[in-house]
Amino acid sequence: MGRHEIAGQVADLAGPIATRMGLEVVDVELVGTGRNQILRVLVDRDGGASVGHCARLSEALSRELDLYDLLVHSYTLEVASPGLDRPLRRLADFVRFSGRMVAITTHEPQDGQRRFRGRLLGLVDGRVAVRLEDGREIRLDHEAIAQARLVVQMTDLREDLKRSERPSERAGRWG
Repeated sequence: MGRHEIAGQVADLAGPIATRMGLEVVDVELVGTGRNQILRVLVDRDGGASVGHCARLSEALSRELDLYDLLVHSYTLEVASPGLDRPLRRLADFVRFSGRMVAITTHEPQDGQRRFRGRLLGLVDGRVAVRLEDGREIRLDHEAIAQARLVVQMTDLREDLKRSERPSERAGRWG
């Protein structure tokens, strides 16, 4: 079984467990070779995933993985928050982070280039729309995107910090 198939099966196992814990699985990847493999599971939730959230999911997922024995060699399980420059994989990610700066790489050149950077406009007619830094607007089929990530900007960090400091949203954040 290949890396992508294993990652897909781990995502299928992790998804329901994460949902019960109020988390969302953002990405699963298997990196490294032989006995030095790392199984990385990225999770998030509104208000952010805490270390405690990640630890609880890691413990529950580890027990589930032991039952299914998907990996031939030993591995290290990492459960973490996706970070500020999180990957965007699903169509829902492109809607959720509309208005944020993104960096996108396509599988094949689009209008003579493969790398794009600009403000995410969300989905338009089922395609990912981005206003590029030069003012042009592009629309990409989801399948054409090889990699997409949020670009960290100070203005976004300030807004996120303001939101996280509101008392109603802060309650229960670390639990």
